[in-house]
Amino acid sequence: MDEEITRLFRVRRTVLEMLRDRSYNVQESDLNLKRDEFIQKFGNPVNKEALFIETNKGPNPADKMYVFFPVGPKVGVPVVRDVANKMKADNVLRGIVVVPAAMSAPARAAISQINKILNIEVFEEAELVNNITEHKLINEYYVLDDKAKKELLAKYRVQETQVYLLLSYFPQSSFSDSPFSIMNLRGRYEHTLFRSKIRIHDCL
Repeated sequence: MDEEITRLFRVRRTVLEMLRDRSYNVQESDLNLKRDEFIQKFGNPVNKEALFIETNKGPNPADKMYVFFPVGPKVGVPVVRDVANKMKADNVLRGIVVVPAAMSAPARAAISQINKILNIEVFEEAELVNNITEHKLINEYYVLDDKAKKELLAKYRVQETQVYLLLSYFPQSSFSDSPFSIMNLRGRYEHTLFRSKIRIHDCL
């Protein structure tokens, strides 16, 4: 039980850090929540439905994000439908589903169909126990806004299609919630540019 509490505590913190890095509104008090405060807030055992996160970048539906933590151990099509129905009812276009383990094949197929209308990303808990982007060997990537993107592309005299593609399985791809964003790199390779394809699901 203690192991599960610690895992979910760390997973939720990583999700909040990822949302912050994508410029969503995240309360510092949530980011700095201690393990004992986490238990007081979400219970022991943890009430996973209460882990649900609602955040936004602004007032438009496209700026909103829902994060779901379905009860496991296996997430199937009914859960995927519930997530999609909730998002449609609330006019929320972007969502993240954090699953305890790999989804069933029918559930993965359902996600693919739903993503023709919505934008739902799926992460397994094990992927989020640690924030890999904070590792000392992982260079810092940051998403550029439209103005900075145009300036940087002009500086290097390249087109967006000529920029390196940072594939979805790289941890830095989680920085962006757009299908393709221009990213720059701080660190050893300061002048490297990347297009980031976000991680929808490993079945895609």
